[in-house]
Amino acid sequence: MSDRYDVIVVGSGPIGAAFARVIGHALRSASILMVDAGPVLTEPPGLNVRNLTDLDERRRVQALAQGRTPQPPPPAGAPPVGVYARPGTHLVRLPEADADPHDGMPGAAMSTNVGGMGAHWTCACPEPAGRERIGFVGAREWQAALTTACRFLAVTPDGFAPNSTSARVREALGMAFAPLLDPRRPVGPMPLACVPGRGRPRWSGTDTVLDGLLPAAGAPGLSVRPETLCRKIVADRDRARAVVLEDLAGGAVETVEAAVVFVAGDAFRSPQLLHASGIRPPALGRYLNDQPQVIAASYVPDLDADVAADVTAPVHPHVASGVEDRRDNLTGVSWVPYSDPDHPFHGQVMQLDASPIDLGVDADGGAVVGLGWFCAKDIRAEDRVEFSGSQTDDYGMPAIRIEYGLSDRDRANLELAIAHERRAAAALGGFAPNGEPVVLPSGSSLHYQGTVRMGDDGGENSVCDRDSRVWGFRNLFVGGNGVIPTAIACNPTLTSVALAVLAAQAAGAKL
Repeated sequence: MSDRYDVIVVGSGPIGAAFARVIGHALRSASILMVDAGPVLTEPPGLNVRNLTDLDERRRVQALAQGRTPQPPPPAGAPPVGVYARPGTHLVRLPEADADPHDGMPGAAMSTNVGGMGAHWTCACPEPAGRERIGFVGAREWQAALTTACRFLAVTPDGFAPNSTSARVREALGMAFAPLLDPRRPVGPMPLACVPGRGRPRWSGTDTVLDGLLPAAGAPGLSVRPETLCRKIVADRDRARAVVLEDLAGGAVETVEAAVVFVAGDAFRSPQLLHASGIRPPALGRYLNDQPQVIAASYVPDLDADVAADVTAPVHPHVASGVEDRRDNLTGVSWVPYSDPDHPFHGQVMQLDASPIDLGVDADGGAVVGLGWFCAKDIRAEDRVEFSGSQTDDYGMPAIRIEYGLSDRDRANLELAIAHERRAAAALGGFAPNGEPVVLPSGSSLHYQGTVRMGDDGGENSVCDRDSRVWGFRNLFVGGNGVIPTAIACNPTLTSVALAVLAAQAAGAKL
């Protein structure tokens, strides 16, 4: 291995991949090292495991992503919604008996594998709107970055072939929510990161973002090192000079120099690395933001004899051939967009068996969809992640402690979200048995933001500037959902990839 690279990317999820892709394509001679503490799960590396049709193999690789602490299974007889790690993730801290489901974010979880959460996500990519937008990033520049992010992730509204049942679902929801929505953003198919296929799309992962950069594709400028922990960033005044890397399989430790360092972990481990490196701006770890989430289950409206024809719908017109898989053919994934001020939520309506959360609802022979409403959080400095000076986690890094709770405004917003789910269910076929709205434990969304937030205040209440450059440094950048400074309800990956594109353009100009 070289002891010096042009760029070192810490973290191998879609955000780190986007940063590497921009620089790798703009500067073909650039040497880029990407490291991740987790193992390779698939070939190609970073594949979305939802593409694995062998369910036993999918479960096997998901277990590899669950870190070093065994994750307890749900206790016998437990309700389907609780503080349990979803497949492919591990909880930041194990659940405590009788704990408040919203105190300290008990549902907080993360993945440790090459590809990060890009190996496990559900690929929803709605664009932010209204107050979700970052006001100090120019509209034209932002739209260009979003367009690039959509291309990197292969975002399309045509993930599932249309049929009469999905049309009826969207028509019913459209009539119910039209008075609340911006007419430029009506109810419609959810933009998804995927390539349409026969029945089941090919879901985008980090391999999609790295298209043309992986070594197997003939790009020697990028090296990916799994099971490699970045322990420290070595800083010299206003420059990140090197990183200290540990080979977790063999134990060897080395210091590797870099012209640019991009930290693209999650909203917990990115600030953890900065803290461990002695880089501790006042806002580090603060303004922790989740998306309070309400879920429910509803019948699909007006089912009749054409359902059989819907389920065996023709091949998607964009695809010549593919693997037959009827899951989600019935209704696809529908979107009830965010709209200020009457609908400050993002609603997802999807076939129940495709939902990432088991609602424990028996369809009883009928077709049932899951309703998921994401709320924008009341952002507060006291919601934060802190790091111990004496205790360490499973990897020997400063132990994480989370301070987090819901404000009165958050609780009122959740009640409003429940009312909107009732509106959606009334427009469809009513709630399924045991399908009434449920508020998930804090952290369940997996959409954590704010802990290395962007700002234009010189660092008073932010960690990085509009280019994602850490305040006080010329060549140290951060990326991921933790950079997002606004209270968003939309799924954050598209926004984070767009911010990584802007960061890479700024960093590439200095190489």
